[in-house]
Amino acid sequence: MDWSRIPSLAALRAFDALARQGTLSSAARELNVTHAAIAQHLRALETHFGEPLASRDGQSMRLTEAGGLLAEALSDGFARIEEGVSAVLDRTTQRPVTVTLTPSFAESWIMPRMGSFWAAHPEVDVRLAPSTSLVDMRRDGIDIAIRFGRGDWPGLDSEPLALSRFVVVAAPSYTKATSLEELGKLSSSDWFFSTAANEQRVWGRTIGVNFEEVGAQDMATNGMTLSAVRAGLGLSIQARTLVQPDIDAGNLAVLYEGDPEGLGYYIVTRPGVLSPGAKAFRAWLKRTAKADQAQV
Repeated sequence: MDWSRIPSLAALRAFDALARQGTLSSAARELNVTHAAIAQHLRALETHFGEPLASRDGQSMRLTEAGGLLAEALSDGFARIEEGVSAVLDRTTQRPVTVTLTPSFAESWIMPRMGSFWAAHPEVDVRLAPSTSLVDMRRDGIDIAIRFGRGDWPGLDSEPLALSRFVVVAAPSYTKATSLEELGKLSSSDWFFSTAANEQRVWGRTIGVNFEEVGAQDMATNGMTLSAVRAGLGLSIQARTLVQPDIDAGNLAVLYEGDPEGLGYYIVTRPGVLSPGAKAFRAWLKRTAKADQAQV
């Protein structure tokens, strides 16, 4: 390798941050350096390559064709470095397993079941990071994500988690809607969701209920949502496995059930080798979800 052709690592790291963040100030905050330092690294790289790599577009920076090529190469290269470092560290240390997921999934499904994982793997430190945002797994050091969608996230590996069936539920005494057609005619005062329940709203659109137009009552947590529904105040959309105990006990009735093809929860990981702890947690997720599905 001819190292004389390769710019400084600091400059390449600064450009990688700029390419991902889109602005000089955001890249500076990520690396904890000044705005001027990022600009200086960009000028140095453009001098090295003999052509512009980015141009100003309002408050943002737009990559040139050459800049795009460099950004893609750096993203792949830094990812390989991170994976190699992690692989070596994992040989001698038991680092925490960081998992990102939606708040409603964490509250309603993960936490009631975590005891079984801790009992089987007391040596594994699992750190849940609930978020409604689609986080950058590589940048934020995420080992596993549980995402709702169709499994088509570029550059990531995904496999279905057996939790794709959703149901519209209400108290047995609720009579304002008994068919799919009637569900689409209800008003915002009839629907209840937690503020972070993005997946339920997505599933609602697949059955013809557009909550951007209809609206809904927003609760702080999914627990509050279910309390309102059990009390007969309205109805909600929930993953069936989350409300199966209430259905079995007669607290909730299913008004509609569907399983849109491919739409559901997925276990998402970065390409490469998982740490032993992450492998154990992924295997536990799959076993537990499969057991739940068999009981429905």
